[in-house]
Amino acid sequence: MQFRLYDYLPILLMFIVAAGFAVGNVVLAQLIGQRKRTRTKLMPYECGKDPVGSARERFSVKFYLIAMIFILFDIEVIFLVPWAAVFKTLAAQGNAMRRFAYLEMMLFVGLLFVGYIYILRKGVFDWGQKARREAEAEARALADLEARRKRQQRTAA
Repeated sequence: MQFRLYDYLPILLMFIVAAGFAVGNVVLAQLIGQRKRTRTKLMPYECGKDPVGSARERFSVKFYLIAMIFILFDIEVIFLVPWAAVFKTLAAQGNAMRRFAYLEMMLFVGLLFVGYIYILRKGVFDWGQKARREAEAEARALADLEARRKRQQRTAA
């Protein structure tokens, strides 16, 4: 078998199209996007946690729960994809093996579903008004603290 560079042309073309799509969307957003620059929009965004307060403060447990849930469902996909790839081979070994492989995966998915229902009932995904009020209260406390520091610096000077 001989090496031919033009056999890789479709891959190069895919990279060019993907890069063009990304750059095109950024340029298009800059050209026709809204230009309302509010304080909230200019504020940095940190993974579901509004960046207010000291960097040394403790994070809410919800932040870590969401991270662990992401890892859990990421691991689920890591197990589902190879299983799906070899299921046809397992099924070819006989009816008993097909049922066993299918039931094992359904047990796995069922346990994950029970875990999902549990965290749903615990309110881990509840980022509604309560979380927004807490973030606004933290922002007000930070603004008050900064204002006091500025007053102290002025009176000390």
